[in-house]
Amino acid sequence: MLAFLNIDWQTLADAVALGSIYALMAVGIGLVFGVLRLVNFAYGQLVMAGAFALAMASEWGWPVWASIALCFAVVLVLSLLMDRLVFRPLRGHSPAVMLVATFAVAFLMQSVALLWFGPLGKIATSLAYLNRPWTISTVDIRKITIVSVVVAVLCLLLLHLLLERTEIGLHMRASSMDFETARMLGVRANRVIAVAVLLSGALAAVVAVMLTVQNPLVTPDFALRDTIVVLAGVVVGGMNRPVPATLGGFSIGFASGLLGGALPTNQSQYLDSFIFAAVIIVLLVRPNGLFTTAKTVERV
Repeated sequence: MLAFLNIDWQTLADAVALGSIYALMAVGIGLVFGVLRLVNFAYGQLVMAGAFALAMASEWGWPVWASIALCFAVVLVLSLLMDRLVFRPLRGHSPAVMLVATFAVAFLMQSVALLWFGPLGKIATSLAYLNRPWTISTVDIRKITIVSVVVAVLCLLLLHLLLERTEIGLHMRASSMDFETARMLGVRANRVIAVAVLLSGALAAVVAVMLTVQNPLVTPDFALRDTIVVLAGVVVGGMNRPVPATLGGFSIGFASGLLGGALPTNQSQYLDSFIFAAVIIVLLVRPNGLFTTAKTVERV
């Protein structure tokens, strides 16, 4: 059947890896939405900034560990600046105002990258060795495929433990359910939001590393399409809780990878059409999300 659909084990492995990366992006977007009720359309530009940091470190000849450290530093600093300069001053305004603000931040960051690095972008080569294959039972699977799945599982497990077993995790879950009541009970709003933003930024840095390995050419629109697809996946899965959002992100990433490998080269331009047509159908059937219920109220 796999042969009939023009799908081999390599395509399946790559689809699982892409689904894992999209699941991390979905969680990063869902964390900010859970606390601030804000869909951050600038999330992809954080990934882009981290990818450019990796490319520049590679150009400077930095070792791999220093390149990854620079990526995390750039993304986390930009995340905090975004929160302090944009999200916090607009926190009391309507969701529409904050949504438009994230659009403005996204295109501002993209324009800055275009002016700074040019339309041709940069190439990150420091992690290129992860694209080399490992042979497993006569099947060649790229190292980044296995690394992506393992890293995604570890990140999601650690995040689950933080939300369920720590005080700050409890405060984040309480704030997601009723922010004003949580503040009246002593939850420090700025602290909870800052932690959510930092966690979201850390996940964006992880995604930047893994996407840069798969696509070493970093341009100003890097990860833009991925962010749009993941946002659709989050809505399809259900934005009310992290597990449905994660499953939605993984599902749409897996479907994208699977169709991308199965479609003939001359029909690959129809990939987005198939994906978003499926999104529309799912939302018509399950408007509350494919993996959630109408009674679900918890956000984080």
